[in-house]
Amino acid sequence: MKRTGVTVMVMLSIAVLYGVLFAAGGPEQAESEPDEAGELSTAAPGPEAAEAMRRLTGISGRFGARGGEWVDDVELPEELQNQRAPAGSARDFRTDFSRAAISYDDIIAGGPPKDGIPSIDAPAFVDVVQADTWLGDREPVILYRREGKARVYPLQILTWHEIVNDTIAGRPVAVTYCPLCNTGMVFDRRFDEEVLEFGVSGRLIYSNMIMYDRQSESWWIQATGQGIAGDYAGQRLRLLPSSMLSWQDVREAYPEAQVLSRDTGHRRNYGRNPYVGYDSADAPFLYRGPEVVPQDGNPMERVLTVYHGEAVEAVQYRRLQEQRLVELQLDGRRVVVFWQRGTASALDAQRVPEGREVGSAVAFYPEIGGKTLSFESEGERFVDRQSGSTWDITGRAVDGPHAGAQLEQALSVEHFLFSYRAFHLGGD
Repeated sequence: MKRTGVTVMVMLSIAVLYGVLFAAGGPEQAESEPDEAGELSTAAPGPEAAEAMRRLTGISGRFGARGGEWVDDVELPEELQNQRAPAGSARDFRTDFSRAAISYDDIIAGGPPKDGIPSIDAPAFVDVVQADTWLGDREPVILYRREGKARVYPLQILTWHEIVNDTIAGRPVAVTYCPLCNTGMVFDRRFDEEVLEFGVSGRLIYSNMIMYDRQSESWWIQATGQGIAGDYAGQRLRLLPSSMLSWQDVREAYPEAQVLSRDTGHRRNYGRNPYVGYDSADAPFLYRGPEVVPQDGNPMERVLTVYHGEAVEAVQYRRLQEQRLVELQLDGRRVVVFWQRGTASALDAQRVPEGREVGSAVAFYPEIGGKTLSFESEGERFVDRQSGSTWDITGRAVDGPHAGAQLEQALSVEHFLFSYRAFHLGGD
């Protein structure tokens, strides 16, 4: 892809900023300059391209019912076993690097060492009234709900820490965010009878954060929840439904929610975006891998990736902006995707609340009380044709016969297009 002068300046600015932040444990810093300032590399034709696609298939994102449970019949590729550990990793980790699900050639150092980007392991929370004094209406936040409790994790904090180890209503969870892929994901930290705690390894694969668990120090891909090195190689974490919404929408829908506090135990300039202009660039930063986006495509385009059963489908945000509501059929199940404007990009302006408009998208199963609903958009809300009830972006019925009802949320994750394609069978 041909890079513009503006894009090169964006990438250089990020690289310089990483250098400043490295000492403070900020976002990833490159140990060496990426080719063409991070441009997507081109897969060679013939056998090499086929091998590249095979590598992508090996890390494909599939989230099913068996996540978080030990799978005995996982076969690790014989040719990937007993590899030499990635440079410096054997010194920093007690991981059994002889067991691998991927080639270590695909891993690069992001810059900060193990835990150089510090996870939040003892999160503190404030109420909505307190949080409203420092959160802007349009700021993006991750919302996770369980058993009537709602917790909110602002991206202005997560961009600096990337992982929050938390427990809500008795469930241990890891709330994660990779700024380079724009993937906000919540995982169940339980694996069989063990509760894992996660940290940031300082390593990347296809621009995505590699997490590690502090119990076995196995490595995991954040975008797929897959164990790739160590005792858990080939296993997969359980993904939980969450959504990335504006603070205003969450505040109005869940006034009793708890919000992650800025009192993290670390000194960071929360509210400032350390990735200024990143999602307007022509290519991702620190991407080393096969070409997965056509030359005339935009690798930084946002998509919502929706999962059900063995199926996965990505819906482009530009399509959602035009239609506001999209219906899907995934593995025999209907899913509806709502989109609403009013959410800023966390990766655009110097201050997060001032980011350009990108909107929010959430996927739901359109069923209440055993009955299937069909929806249409009306203004900033969604109306079901069966009862005429009005629903908001969080899947709550705000008036009509179904007032107070809540749609079940489907598994979905916001990605940049390059990330979706790299981690989902090359984008097939």
